[in-house]
Amino acid sequence: MDFVPPQQHAELDTSGLKCPEPVMMLHAKVRTLSPGAVVKVVATDPSTERDIPKFCHFLGHQLLAHEASDDHYIYWIEITAR
Repeated sequence: MDFVPPQQHAELDTSGLKCPEPVMMLHAKVRTLSPGAVVKVVATDPSTERDIPKFCHFLGHQLLAHEASDDHYIYWIEITAR
């Protein structure tokens, strides 16, 4: 079965940035979105595989999907009520 990414409302490209910048940018982006919105995050820093799921868990957002290739990490996150 092929992966079908969730519909997204916003995209955040953090390619080339290192920890903690991707999560800091995600935190700022989340503040601009309404509950129920889905943000797609593109990153190149492997530490996002640890940091973004922890970010979601800590703040209560839902990590809908995660995809990794050789040098890119993609996340789809649903924003919950703040």
